[in-house]
Amino acid sequence: MGSVESPADFAQAGDGAWTDGPLILGVPWEFEERLVRVAAGLAAIMGAHLICAFVDPASYLTEWEPDGFLDGTSLDPVRNLEAEFPASELLSGLEGVLGPPGGAWSFRVLNGEVAQALGRLAESTDAAALIVGGQRPGRIARMGRLLEGSVSVSLTRLQARPVLIIPHLGP
Repeated sequence: MGSVESPADFAQAGDGAWTDGPLILGVPWEFEERLVRVAAGLAAIMGAHLICAFVDPASYLTEWEPDGFLDGTSLDPVRNLEAEFPASELLSGLEGVLGPPGGAWSFRVLNGEVAQALGRLAESTDAAALIVGGQRPGRIARMGRLLEGSVSVSLTRLQARPVLIIPHLGP
């Protein structure tokens, strides 16, 4: 008869490779509830804070400021309540799924190119991992990826930390 192997000891498997930092969820304007629920469930299992981050498409990041200073600036220099609409609507949608922000989760609005903005947030918070949705099917989504690139692909190229991609299930 074959010998019975003892279970593997994974106690030291992640030493130095995984932080106790938060999980960062890149939230698109039109998000699937499933994406948010999977991220929140993983954060709960890990006992980690979930940061839901939205990169505002109506803004850019002025990278040419002095070292160590990042200034997010709107494309429209006059305060425009319509420009704040996407973030407030998104926050409202997230609250409908997760409840009010607090100890378990928070919401951030970022500026700049999506993958780089999420990477900067991950670096500044010492995030354990980044979570994003998978590529959406369809011609319009494909055209967007051709023009702007895929956030998930860019993150896996830019990041040293784990990137979890949740598949898109909708039509």
